Amino acid sequence: MKGTLYGVGVGPGDPRLMTYLAVETVKNCPVIAVPAEGREHAVSYRIAAGIVKGLDEKECLNLSTPMTKDMQVLKENYETAADQIAKQLDAGKDVAYLTLGDPTIYSTYIYIHRIVRARGYETQIISGIPSFCAVAARLGGSLADRSEQLHIIPSTYDIEEALTYPGSKILMKAASKLSVVKDRLKEKEMKGIMVENCGMLDEHIYENVDDMPERASYYSIVVVRENNHD
Repeated sequence: MKGTLYGVGVGPGDPRLMTYLAVETVKNCPVIAVPAEGREHAVSYRIAAGIVKGLDEKECLNLSTPMTKDMQVLKENYETAADQIAKQLDAGKDVAYLTLGDPTIYSTYIYIHRIVRARGYETQIISGIPSFCAVAARLGGSLADRSEQLHIIPSTYDIEEALTYPGSKILMKAASKLSVVKDRLKEKEMKGIMVENCGMLDEHIYENVDDMPERASYYSIVVVRENNHD
């Protein structure tokens, strides 16, 4: 009997925010997979290790992905990752791929998931708390009230048009383009709050655009609210 691939969302940073189902799934899988060159370099692994006992004893697949927008390079990488996972599944072993936040939101995992599923293997997605929900909770406010719209925007691409959308905007992965994000917000006289490494030991909150640094961690989110409900 072949194994099952589980895409497990470990949440935004605090191990206690992993769901019971996520913890149970990781415990039950003899093999884990991380999007890094070694478990010690994977943030998702460090989060899970904070609540799942015996994680170091499990076999680990190191499935790093190059930081590029070259689709051919990425496709080859995903196929290689799927090959490694398939070997474990063929051996009857279940695999838990650990991913930050939720596997369905801008996650590398989902591309591997599609390939493995297309090859005929059983796959399941285990939801995790999205980073922007944790950020909203940390800030003690709502992301959208009543009929307000909420837009999730990848900041690594052009955000000019997206900033004109009505309602609240969540700028994901803002760090790599932080200077551009800051300039655009200032030009449009828009207010934003940035949370860096939400739920982690080195968490930082920047209350306004001028306070935001020119460089920040990869795990940085900027919240642009249309209305201030405080």
